[in-house]
Amino acid sequence: MSDRNPSLDRRDFFKTAGAGLGAASLALAAGGESTAAAPQQWSEKDRLARIASCSYPIRYIFKSRPPANPSAAPAGRGNPQANGGMTNAQMKEKYGEITMLDFPQFTKDTFPGVTHMDLFSGLFGDVTDDSMFAGRTFDPSTPSGKKWLEKLAARMSATGVKCQHISNNAPTNLAGPDEALRKAGVETAKKWLEACTVLGVKSMRMNSPQALGPSIRPPAIPRDPGDGYPRNLDINALLVAAIESYKEMADYGGNLGIRVTIENHWGLAADPINIRTILDEVNHPYCEASPDFCNWEYDYMLVHGLKAVAPYAHTNVHAKFWDRWGDKNDVQRSTRIMLAAGFKGTFALEYEAGPQNGIEGAKYLYKEVLAALEETI
Repeated sequence: MSDRNPSLDRRDFFKTAGAGLGAASLALAAGGESTAAAPQQWSEKDRLARIASCSYPIRYIFKSRPPANPSAAPAGRGNPQANGGMTNAQMKEKYGEITMLDFPQFTKDTFPGVTHMDLFSGLFGDVTDDSMFAGRTFDPSTPSGKKWLEKLAARMSATGVKCQHISNNAPTNLAGPDEALRKAGVETAKKWLEACTVLGVKSMRMNSPQALGPSIRPPAIPRDPGDGYPRNLDINALLVAAIESYKEMADYGGNLGIRVTIENHWGLAADPINIRTILDEVNHPYCEASPDFCNWEYDYMLVHGLKAVAPYAHTNVHAKFWDRWGDKNDVQRSTRIMLAAGFKGTFALEYEAGPQNGIEGAKYLYKEVLAALEETI
């Protein structure tokens, strides 16, 4: 583990992370969502620089590996309710089939002026070459995997489209309880951090829905017959392990200049106070939040949960639409919340589910985020 410079203490880092952050915090404390800065007209280039394409809602047209069980459909693929009523085959017939090597050009063609990407780990690799996969998961440390990463880097260079962030589901068991599995999850994360250096990535989300404990968090129950008050020793143990995992990953990522992030993504990370607790305890400038506008357990979190984690985010967020929240899912308002907290990074266009398919939904988000950026700063 690296020796940390006291001047990079997280508390000091937040004080200097963005111009106007103090004023923005005052606006948030009062319940406001304006940036509290003097109005300034951004150029179109400046606004477009704040947007990232997101490969996840485009996954329906990606070439995929044959399922391990041919009689079973791949989880999460071809679900008409999740993709505006269209199947994978219909999507590919309409838009064509691509791989991740094509995604930089797809970004350039589909989202004019956008030069950043948020890439989903589950779409990495040549699906025809089993040598670069460990089971169903891309392994960036294999010789063939390294060559594939170099090809992707070359495509990015040729198109002028950069990878801002990787949304990574590969590291698992980061909150224990099995210590050997936790360490293995951290080692997987380190392999991906090394891969990030090839692609020039700025940050990487490390938590899949199951990486930080069970997707449904354990409840508090009366533990001490002496007083009968509820306690949550189960969550406490998960937090201890998660904090250690993120300390190790942040030290490793910091040495490479890559930030490791926590997304509100079920389990421990469904609760913004748990995200803040982990980040405060890790207390490392290369460990931060990457909020998602919609991955919450109840309605009020769409605003208040996002406000709670917004000051901890600096590099990338998921500007998401998800129809499970109906008209409460206000993308422009969520964008303004992030700006009011001093966020300087990119808004990745992640259309989860709704009346439009993933591609048309991402185009809708492109317009929504641009509209919110036009109002500020």
